[in-house]
Amino acid sequence: MPSRFDVDYRDPNIAWDVLIDEVFGELTSSFLEMPKGEGFIDYQTFEKGYQALKRHTDAFAKVTTDSVFAAVQEAPIAFIVFRCILGFSPPEWAYVTREMTGIEVGQSAARSLDRRMRLKPMTPLNVASGATVRRIRSMIEAGVHLLAQGPGVVPPGVVHRLDKADTAGGFKSLQHIADLGAPYSMLLYERFLGRPYATHRDSVSELVGEVVEVAVKNVLTQSKVSFRETKRAERIPGFDQAPDFIIPDEFAPVAIIEAKLTEDDGTARDKVARVQRLRTLRDEKGKDYDVIACIAGRGFKVRREDMRRLLQATDGKVFTLRTMHLLIDHTRIREYRVR
Repeated sequence: MPSRFDVDYRDPNIAWDVLIDEVFGELTSSFLEMPKGEGFIDYQTFEKGYQALKRHTDAFAKVTTDSVFAAVQEAPIAFIVFRCILGFSPPEWAYVTREMTGIEVGQSAARSLDRRMRLKPMTPLNVASGATVRRIRSMIEAGVHLLAQGPGVVPPGVVHRLDKADTAGGFKSLQHIADLGAPYSMLLYERFLGRPYATHRDSVSELVGEVVEVAVKNVLTQSKVSFRETKRAERIPGFDQAPDFIIPDEFAPVAIIEAKLTEDDGTARDKVARVQRLRTLRDEKGKDYDVIACIAGRGFKVRREDMRRLLQATDGKVFTLRTMHLLIDHTRIREYRVR
């Protein structure tokens, strides 16, 4: 049986199930892997921040604004460690700071501070005065006050954000965890509440979605193929909805590419409909450029009928991350390959 790239799609007796199985066999879920991106902190770096915070606070026996700030000056990643002890996102911490200290820390400012600490986690903080210092110290002050308070008396039916193993009893809980370490079951429970890598996945969500686009660009660039990558919601003459890539450009296209990674079958169905629309548009105008789909993620692996429609709309030119290296050889893009 020929591969989907070699089938004559004018044949009314195409064995669609075999072709669908071929693509399904290449698609895998992407949620187990994600790009690091800028600002990813490995455990070794995080642990250094934890040790700096522990040392400056005398193993959390003297948690004050000054002691925590000293740790952050020495190792900025300690600021992130302190935020994790609180269990807040940067915007949440900013909001609490305004409520507790009266110092205005905007959400964007809080995110920028957080990013700054992650990009240079072990470079001593060189700030003597000014707005940045005021923001950092006020956020630390609010955090110290909250830890000293603890969750207090929580009414029935309510969960308090500080009612967790290391903060439920104020500083004493923190000292206990630091001295003895948390039981593994408790650590697993904390992880269950927050999902491992959830914060990082949120921070690189756009990069995760661009995995397919990056793979396409790498293949085209390696062969020195001229291409036009369109911007989000860009209007391209001749297209009522712009494809993600046009080779070489919209004025004389020989190929257009729709690229998508999705773990959701509803999103996959929408993308299939987009590809079908591009094929219809091409046929209505009597053009002969290739309509190509480059896909990834388990969302495309749910509905067999959607995959049949995608194969039909592209004449089998459906490429996954596993077959992306075949993109040029099996499409008209080869006409523009330099090497």
